[in-house]
This record gives sequence, C-alpha cells and structure tokens, in this order.
Amino acid sequence: MLNENCIFCKIIKGEIPSKKVFENDEMLVFADIEPKAKVHLLAVPKTHFKLLSEAGEKERATIARMLAALPEIAEKNGCKNGYRLVVNQGDDAGQTVPHLHIHVLGGEVLGW
Repeated sequence: MLNENCIFCKIIKGEIPSKKVFENDEMLVFADIEPKAKVHLLAVPKTHFKLLSEAGEKERATIARMLAALPEIAEKNGCKNGYRLVVNQGDDAGQTVPHLHIHVLGGEVLGW
C-alpha cells in the first residue's frame, strides 16, 4: 500500500519524475537528486513503511530480495570497484523521507 503524501510513493506511482535505473514488481531504483557520491542511487520498496522495525514478514522478504538484487544493479550503474549501502532509520539517523530506502553510493573512492 502506498501513502498519498509520501514523495517516494509519488515517484513509484509516476506522479513525480525520476531517473529510473531498475524496476520490478517489488522495488524501484532511481538516481538521487542530491547525490553524495559520483553514483548515488535510492532503492525503495513499493510498499510504504518507514522503519525496518515496521516491516512485517512480507516486507522483510522484499528487503531480502532487494539486497540480493543490488550488487548487479550497482555494478551496472558504475560501481564495479565497490559501493556502500546506507539505510538511515529515524530522525536521529538523518532519515528525511519517511519511506524505507537504501542508498547505494559508489563510482569513486568513498571516505568515511
């Protein structure tokens, strides 16, 4: 189920344009509009929930399949020498969009 007020849900529905790099029935991967690395992708499940702790059995299975698919997606998008996955959880961690998403960062040597 999608949330009508969520920017990522609007991107999933096609109401807001994005530079899509991958899509299937469970997830969408698109370029971040404010990249923090040469390659900065966002992988979002097509079900709306904010935190890993809110994921039920179905959502956890989706997250597992997302993580399994991300190595190939990252490599095809310029991260042949490695990449970083980041999941910010909650306000204190800097989560700015209340829809679970995985940042894929790479395409260059990343500092700490």
